[in-house]
Amino acid sequence: MLTITALTAPEALTRTTPTDRAPLRVGLVQHRWNPDAAALKAELLEAISAAANLGAKVVFLPEITLLRYPADTRAGANPGKEAEDLLTGPTFTLAAEAAAANGIVIHASLYEKSEAADGLGFNSAIMVSPTGELLARTRKLHIPISAGYYEDTYFRAGPAEDPYPVYSPAELGGARVGLPTCWDEWFPEVARSYALGGAEILAYPTAIGSEPSFPAFDTQPLWQHVIVGHGISNGLFMVVPNRCGDEGEITFYGSSFISDPYGRILVQAPRDESAVLVADLDLDQRREWLELFPFLLTRRPDTYGRLTEPVNADAPYGDGHAATPVVK
Repeated sequence: MLTITALTAPEALTRTTPTDRAPLRVGLVQHRWNPDAAALKAELLEAISAAANLGAKVVFLPEITLLRYPADTRAGANPGKEAEDLLTGPTFTLAAEAAAANGIVIHASLYEKSEAADGLGFNSAIMVSPTGELLARTRKLHIPISAGYYEDTYFRAGPAEDPYPVYSPAELGGARVGLPTCWDEWFPEVARSYALGGAEILAYPTAIGSEPSFPAFDTQPLWQHVIVGHGISNGLFMVVPNRCGDEGEITFYGSSFISDPYGRILVQAPRDESAVLVADLDLDQRREWLELFPFLLTRRPDTYGRLTEPVNADAPYGDGHAATPVVK
């Protein structure tokens, strides 16, 4: 498997005082789904170990880590048939095994079972400690509804109560981490909410690729630009593990990356190859960037009331624009 590293954090561009924080070394795995569950597990364990052997303290895995991406077609009568129990299912089991074997924290993503009558489950991101403790769980808030990404037929939206939790595991030396998922990465409100909660790192487990209705339209540059832009406007490191390869109606375009608050891409994977990325994060760069460009200090929340109004389905594009059908 390809390994790409940035084992020395690039120089802080706006440093005014020396930092006393050691860099946090993080890893990321980009992989393609394999119908052979044992082979897929072996590949992920090997990739995680490769990152750990390079000194990574935490390794991040893509969205719905162990499953074939289900939502390229609409769900049938039993949408949650592949959903798993949070603590006894194969994803937590894999994460706990890898964490214990390498003495690091593992982040993963799963289709979490719900007891709701409609059969829909949650799309959940988790972190697991080397001792097998569940350190974090965050459920995906924003659910796509368009062609090739029929996730609303599989997943229920995460709850509005405590929607943007920030975790600070002792194993990561006090680093403050948020765990939104995929479609959440397009919403500036998400990154800003995490920033106000004090997050330093956002990890977005992702499954994104081609558009079945517009196969010539490559969204990869837009996807990367918007995430990096959110990092700049909120002083955040972005860790974005995507999957790669063909899965039914979707060809996932990989391109996983890690960026810093200055918008620099520290490491990036290719579009069509499994890869391990490892990078050092100089976490004080968040503070230093926001000292020079104090976006959070100069906000005007007294003018943002419209952002919290209910969505108007009759005018989703704003005043003066007629509603049109979502591409299904």
